[in-house]
Amino acid sequence: MSESQGPGPTPEELQALQQAEEVKADPSLDEVEPAAIDVPEAPAEREDSAEKLAAQARKMSPERARTVVEGLLFLAEQPLGVDEIRRVSGLEPTRIRRALDELAGHFREGVSGIVLHEVAGGWQLRTSPDVVDFARRFLRVKPQRLTRAALETLAIVAYRQPVTRPEVEEIRGVDSGAVMKALLERRLLRILGKKEEPGRPMLYGTTREFLEFFALKDLASLPTLREFHELSEEHRAVVEKEPPAPEVPRQEGIVAELVDPNLRAALESGREEGDAALEQLERAIDSADERSRAVRGVLDPEPPPGGGEPPAGGGTPP
Repeated sequence: MSESQGPGPTPEELQALQQAEEVKADPSLDEVEPAAIDVPEAPAEREDSAEKLAAQARKMSPERARTVVEGLLFLAEQPLGVDEIRRVSGLEPTRIRRALDELAGHFREGVSGIVLHEVAGGWQLRTSPDVVDFARRFLRVKPQRLTRAALETLAIVAYRQPVTRPEVEEIRGVDSGAVMKALLERRLLRILGKKEEPGRPMLYGTTREFLEFFALKDLASLPTLREFHELSEEHRAVVEKEPPAPEVPRQEGIVAELVDPNLRAALESGREEGDAALEQLERAIDSADERSRAVRGVLDPEPPPGGGEPPAGGGTPP
């Protein structure tokens, strides 16, 4: 008697088996496109989120607002402006500026290893110049230096921008193509466009990295040519008013006493007296040596050259 079989496959299972057999039989069906997966999009911010953020910011104490601004400055890779901080924190611009002023007083040069600078239209935490050598040694990086040619080119572009390469070369008097290419690669210069003249030469200008490199707030922070001129005149006036340097510089302590002419004369007089006393001592020693030899000659006379006894009566030998 045969064993009883269970219920057969359902119609859905039969259809799935048939489709599997068709895939095996038809190689063209092996390349099946992946099924699309619906990823839900992030919910859009509601219109009242900015109002809620501002309401929360109004409840912040000044200390809390300062810590929020400090944390954002710490996280930012680029200088942060007041508008960027306001958009993230909801704080009012006046409160942000007050917090920045307090932080600038806390993180200042000579007091903290980190200083807060206003550069490139924003605020940025930077390493204090007092510890820059240690920071460079820790990071194992070499200091970034610019050649004289690069500084000349940067100065011309900064003051004359937008400026073309021929205009830069006319001022410098030498070819500046290689220097300007290097400054473009270092992102200190950028191309602003083309000048509307025959040949359409490129126009060059400075970048935000230029402001960060030289710790400038904006281009208006550059000293003017008039300031350069006034500075040179002031320096010249200081040099002219400066009294002539004395022949003998003033020194402190024992060295200053030795420079005193009275003390010098006293020392010279003492040295002469010492030399005279030394001569007297030497003469006394010579006199004592002569007396010692005379006494030794009387007590222990030397034998005559012949080796005999000296004659009695003190006569001379024949």
